[in-house]
Amino acid sequence: MDLTPASYGPGDVRPPSGPAGPPRELRPYLDELVRRIRAVCGPRPVSVLAVGSVALGDYRHGRSDVDVTVVVEGSLPHRERAELAARLVHPALPCPAAGLELVVYPAAFTARPSGDAGYLMDLNTGPSLPERVSYDPGESPAFWYVLDRSVARQCGLSLAGRPVREVIAAPRRPAVLAALRASVREHAGGEGHVADNRVLNGCRSVVYCRTGHWYAKRGAAEIVAAAEAGFRPLISDALRSFSRPRESALALPGARVRDFLGWVADRVDESVEAEVGDGVRAEDADRPGGGG
Repeated sequence: MDLTPASYGPGDVRPPSGPAGPPRELRPYLDELVRRIRAVCGPRPVSVLAVGSVALGDYRHGRSDVDVTVVVEGSLPHRERAELAARLVHPALPCPAAGLELVVYPAAFTARPSGDAGYLMDLNTGPSLPERVSYDPGESPAFWYVLDRSVARQCGLSLAGRPVREVIAAPRRPAVLAALRASVREHAGGEGHVADNRVLNGCRSVVYCRTGHWYAKRGAAEIVAAAEAGFRPLISDALRSFSRPRESALALPGARVRDFLGWVADRVDESVEAEVGDGVRAEDADRPGGGG
């Protein structure tokens, strides 16, 4: 069965509600993280949000990263950004998850839709993540940040400050689809990505294209597996692997993963083409005599 709008669309399935709060295992860490952000940045932080798997209600201790978005008023001097990174880096602040991915944005940037990276600071740290800090958004592919802000807008979980819908504008659908295209290409390359994560991210991409909603990886995988019998064994193996710590993830057949991601890329391309077609039709309808 194909996952087409006729057989599966926005009216068929809705994403589950996000959690009321972060998982118990993370609460002391996130409380301290917020405290350190405020200690370094003073009154500038407008909002601190948990995004990613924590916000989607699918955090898996020992496997998932903690994704945090910080929105600040104005900007931060380089000295403060460097101090913030030094205060949050593992093990200066021991991360109980596989890693911390924290991005700081200026409020003026997040208040409008954008397809750019736009960050003031991007920090990756933790027991299972290569340490990285960047203060220049030109150093990073923009698609990661577009997708993160799209997820944040749907279900970002407020840890401090204003709620997400007051501080982050949803990226426009064409920008999200372009980011998904780039993401699928990145995962198809495979370098630096666990195989199960490549498959599950592919599932999430397809479900977003069909519904306009973000699902947790496992929920999206179950939806695609139910509709695509040919990929069901691979998705089942990916889910089984995803239940294990990152360091003991299962090896998945490379050819099957590549075939699956090729199918995902085709579905994303179909959505991009449909979006372009809808735009052309809307333009035609706006012309005198159009739409008749």
